Amino acid sequence: MHLFRSQATIDIDVHTDLPDGASGHTDDDGVVTRELFTLKGADGAEKKLPIFMGPEDIRGIVSISTPPGKKIEHMGVKIELLGIIELIYDRSATHEFISVVRELKEPSTLTTACRLPFEFCGVAKPYESYHGINARLRYVLRVTISRNYGNQVKEHELWVHNELDLPEINHSIKMEVGIEECLHIEFEYNKSKYHLKDIVLGKIYFLLVRIKIKHMELAIIRREQSGIAPNVLNESETLTKFEIMDGAPVRGESIPVRLFMSSFALTPTMRNVEKKFSVRYYLNLVLVDEEDRRYFKQQEIVLWRQTNA
Repeated sequence: MHLFRSQATIDIDVHTDLPDGASGHTDDDGVVTRELFTLKGADGAEKKLPIFMGPEDIRGIVSISTPPGKKIEHMGVKIELLGIIELIYDRSATHEFISVVRELKEPSTLTTACRLPFEFCGVAKPYESYHGINARLRYVLRVTISRNYGNQVKEHELWVHNELDLPEINHSIKMEVGIEECLHIEFEYNKSKYHLKDIVLGKIYFLLVRIKIKHMELAIIRREQSGIAPNVLNESETLTKFEIMDGAPVRGESIPVRLFMSSFALTPTMRNVEKKFSVRYYLNLVLVDEEDRRYFKQQEIVLWRQTNA
């Protein structure tokens, strides 16, 4: 009785050629290739994933080789393009929102190496890839060699971006806040929707100051909500925080705001994706007085990925 069974070696090679007119990365030889996304794992390890735009077709080659002198009997080879949402706290709750299958090889016996081309054309990828604190949205190519005593599987992850045109309506944000008879300020941001390489411009105007302000800071906060009621998790992380004023302001003083968003690891706003999770962004204005008491006001902004940006 043989306890060990021969295993084939599976390699998935995704074509890195770009559509006509598409922009990418120019290597040392001057060749334009597909850009790669650097994904950091929980253990700090990094892997490079090819970036595909949502409407793009995916093509490549599956290479299968057998151990020297061995035969591999199988009941077929297939490749799947999967869109998967995973909730970290509940790994049994994996949700597939895309599942497209291509049969690559009929049942046979493998005795030598083979190369099997594949393509997924016209398959919409409606959401951006996302790796957050509790939620992940992944696109995966999965190759399966079906065998009587257990399938052999290999996966290759892709990274997907989705571009949008300029929003037709993009109002400025203007609001007055304060503490009765102590502090009254007016803050204004030039837009409510920003692309990922945009600049936040604005100003903070002091109408009334009767407390001793030590400094003022502005932060970008990402808020991730995952799960379904009543099992909903909310996580907030401060992506950046910097001081925009040092010292006590006086009535009538105006403090300018200028924030370059391209410096930070941002994703587009994602709302109720497949009823599984949401990702929202906020500008958080914080004033700190001389007794280290903090006064803050959060304002939600919408982020999007600009076409050809």
